[in-house]
Amino acid sequence: MAVESRVSAERIQDQKPRDQFKSQLGFIFAAAGSAVGLGNIWRFPYMTGTNGGGAFVLLYLICVLFVGASLLLVEFAIGRNGKTNAIESYAKIRKGAKWIGFLGFFSAFIFLSYYSVVSGWTVYYSIQSFFGLNGLAPDQIGNFFGAFISDPVKPLMYHGIFMALTVGIIIKGVSQGIEKSTKIMMPMLFVLLIILVIRALTLPGAWEGIKWYLTPDLSKITGGVWIAALGQVFFSMSVGMSGMVTYASYLGKHENLPKTSIIVALMDTSVALLAGLIIFPAVFSFGLEPGAGPGLVFITLPAVFAQMPLGSIFSFMFFVLLAIACLTSSISILEMPVSYLIETRKMARTKAALLVGAIAYVMGIAVSFSFGIWSDFTLFGKGIFDLFDYFGSNISLPLGGLAAAILVGWFWGEKDAVAEISNNGEIKGTIVKAWFPVVKYVVPVTVVLIFLSNLGILKL
Repeated sequence: MAVESRVSAERIQDQKPRDQFKSQLGFIFAAAGSAVGLGNIWRFPYMTGTNGGGAFVLLYLICVLFVGASLLLVEFAIGRNGKTNAIESYAKIRKGAKWIGFLGFFSAFIFLSYYSVVSGWTVYYSIQSFFGLNGLAPDQIGNFFGAFISDPVKPLMYHGIFMALTVGIIIKGVSQGIEKSTKIMMPMLFVLLIILVIRALTLPGAWEGIKWYLTPDLSKITGGVWIAALGQVFFSMSVGMSGMVTYASYLGKHENLPKTSIIVALMDTSVALLAGLIIFPAVFSFGLEPGAGPGLVFITLPAVFAQMPLGSIFSFMFFVLLAIACLTSSISILEMPVSYLIETRKMARTKAALLVGAIAYVMGIAVSFSFGIWSDFTLFGKGIFDLFDYFGSNISLPLGGLAAAILVGWFWGEKDAVAEISNNGEIKGTIVKAWFPVVKYVVPVTVVLIFLSNLGILKL
């Protein structure tokens, strides 16, 4: 008996308490950082440019309000209720729901592999703002970009640098790594955004860009634009991949989840809108094309900076801003599978972070090569990068969001779900009352529409 007691005591002593966010502000910065990323500063502007300007912005804001914020609260509720990794958190509501977490686990590797490659481009562009981009004409910058991404070595170097930064933060843990870093990076991000917005708005002819960007042309609203706006909400707000479930699992029971979800949604949306206020006034000022697609940030915008007084400084600031946004998102993606390996597979945090980071890096090699030496290789009619992006944006995220909404709305039940978000009735208000019907009925219908449209089944 004495031996058994000693062994039990040793086990208890060896168990470390689960790491948590130390403050609500820390969680808000981390969650907002998870949402803010390439989706806001790279994808949102070019989606706006190719989908009618102000009309797309209006629909996007509506979708954020009714779908994005609601799904944020869904993932927050699941995570805080579970108090464990995302896979086990889903299982605490319904045993058969583990597959939703495993979908997020698998998707994390897909997302991280190509996300890190593109993020590496932002690091490279930050450096080249002072050397390789200054004074180049638009067609020369296009050639510069094409030569870089098709190079078999250079992109992998920057892919590795970015992945190392991500892994390094995760190794330090939740409070000392994620919380501390996002408390520094998120204020930096907003400061850089505001400086760049002020500069863009003072350019000659900037007002034409503002009008095009913020004045909705209702004639351009179509079913396809609605679907594009809904899809952008998923990509931009990091819902559907269980990253927010993981983050919320590190929260205490006293936090105000409805208030936090609104703040995070507003911060995320603000970054997207401010990014547009940097890009479109500048693009119109120099007479360039706002509908340039994915090349808007890496080709069109550098061409604007190249012609602007002190352009190299503003170019550097912009790509540092973009790199920070990428990093705050990538750490949330990495934390999701790492938390599972730590808690379920009993793996040390350092080992888990290095393992996931290494796998994602190796997968990213194939993604990077798809722009160069493997550009002719296709699967299901798509290159590796396009295939990964299609799976993540068009299948994984909508499916994960749909499954989470159905789990909460139809299986968890109103009583338990509302008790979780209201702290057992302590928090009241319109959001608490309206949230559950929206999750149960509105969100599933809208997400199904996205899903069917992305698969080509529904033509709008």
